[in-house]
Amino acid sequence: MRYGIFVSLIFVLAVVSCKKDDNGVVEVPPSLLSDVAPEDDATIREYLNTHFYNYEDFENEPDGFDHKIVIDTLSGDNAGKRSLMEDAQSMVIKVSSSYLGLSAGEEDISHTLYYIEVRKGGGGSPTFADSTLVRYQGSLLNGKLFDESQDFVWQELPITVRGYGNGVSKFNAGTEDQIVENPDGTYNITNSGLGIIVIPSGLAYFNNSNSSLIPSYSPLVFKIELGLYVENTDRDNDGIPSIEEDLNGNGYLNDDNTDADSESRFAPPSPNFNDADDDGDGVSTRNEITDDNGNIIKPYPDKDGDGIPDYLDPDTN
Repeated sequence: MRYGIFVSLIFVLAVVSCKKDDNGVVEVPPSLLSDVAPEDDATIREYLNTHFYNYEDFENEPDGFDHKIVIDTLSGDNAGKRSLMEDAQSMVIKVSSSYLGLSAGEEDISHTLYYIEVRKGGGGSPTFADSTLVRYQGSLLNGKLFDESQDFVWQELPITVRGYGNGVSKFNAGTEDQIVENPDGTYNITNSGLGIIVIPSGLAYFNNSNSSLIPSYSPLVFKIELGLYVENTDRDNDGIPSIEEDLNGNGYLNDDNTDADSESRFAPPSPNFNDADDDGDGVSTRNEITDDNGNIIKPYPDKDGDGIPDYLDPDTN
C-alpha cells in the first residue's frame, strides 16, 4: 500500500501527557499548533528561497524531455536560477487541534500552503472533494523520498492528508482525448497538469506520521502530475456530491457529520461524504432527495419547512 498521503477518514491520534509509562519513560506532550506553524513557515520559506526547479526545460522543451520536475539547490552553477519562491503562490488554511486529535483546545490556527503550477493542464480543476487520477512523488524538504507512484493512480482527495488535497485542487487536469497508450501498456496524458505543493506539518501528519520515513513535525513536498478528475465526485453514492457535504464551508469534509451523536461509539465515525444515511434516520439520503422515478429533486426537499433538508433532518423521512 502506498503510504505517504493517505490517512484514515478521521485522525485518531494518541494524545500523550507528560508522565511516566510503565517502563519509566517520560512521554512528552505534543507541541502546540501555534508554536509549530510559524516555525514550519519559516523553514518552508527558506527552502523555497534556496531551491529551484528545472523551469528552463519546461520553457524550452529540449529534445527527449521527459517532463519530470527536478528540484535542486541554488548553489554553484545554479546560483543565478529563479527560486521556487519567485513562482510560488500560497493559501492560508485554518487548523484546530481537534482536527489532529489533540486536546490542546487550539482553534483556527493559520497554516500557509505553497504551490507552484509548473504546467497548466488542458482541462478543469478538481475540488478538494473529488476523485483524481495522478502521478506523484512525496519527499521531505531534504529531498528524502517517502512515497511515489510512477504510474497514474486514482486518489480520493478527502482521504489524503489535508494539505495535499487542497494543493491538488489548485491545478488543472488534462483531458481524456489526450490519453496516449505506451507500448508497455502504461499511458500518458499529453496535456496533464504539473505542479509542486509544499505543506506544513499541521496540514500533514504533525506529531504522528506512523512511519519512520516521516519524522514528527515534518513539512512535506509533493511533485504532482494531474491527469484527470471526476467532477462532482459522490464518494458514498448518496446523490449528494461530496463537495456539497462540506456543511461548514471550511474546505474539510471529515468534521461534517450530521449524525455523530447517534453513531455507535464502537464504530469509526462516518462523516456525511462517506455516509449513505446522513441523518441516521434509517432512510437513505438518496431516497430522501429523489422522486418516484429516481430523479434528484433540487432544491432538496424540506417537508417541515424548518430550513434543514430532510436528508439532514432525522425528524423527517
